[in-house]
Amino acid sequence: MRNAEQWIKELDMSPLPEEGGWFKEVYRSDEFIPKNSLPDRFQGKRTFSTSIYYLLKSDEFSAFHRIKQDEIWHFYEGSSLTIHIIDQSGTYKQIKLGRDFDSGECFQATIDKENLLAATVKKQGSFSLIGCTVAPGFEFEDFEAPNRSQLLELYPEHKVVITKLTR
Repeated sequence: MRNAEQWIKELDMSPLPEEGGWFKEVYRSDEFIPKNSLPDRFQGKRTFSTSIYYLLKSDEFSAFHRIKQDEIWHFYEGSSLTIHIIDQSGTYKQIKLGRDFDSGECFQATIDKENLLAATVKKQGSFSLIGCTVAPGFEFEDFEAPNRSQLLELYPEHKVVITKLTR
């Protein structure tokens, strides 16, 4: 099995400073959905779909963020990954991505649009390599990463996880 640095080099990944981790866009549809056919939350046209590789090392975390689209996460390689979600009603839950179905892990999970999500790698000294598919296609203007104080004001009952997974 390759290590994190080998995957980052082989897949030509770049850092995601605001969120954390590494990514490489691997698909962007060449067809577009016009603005007038999209919900009001979008500011312009969008491609049909986009997908990326995403790698997270165990000494990193994906900070709480949200996007305007549903996002499908696919597990590929490495350690199990925990997706931390605070939904729009303020409920916190976790989804485990990985190969251990007997422990409640799954290969693929969908995070609903506009829900807050963060991620951590289960095993120390490891990494998780996953893919993310977004439709309509992702644009960086669809990304929002509220800061710690904003999230603590909205969800004080989730102080421990918010403090751990924000910058």
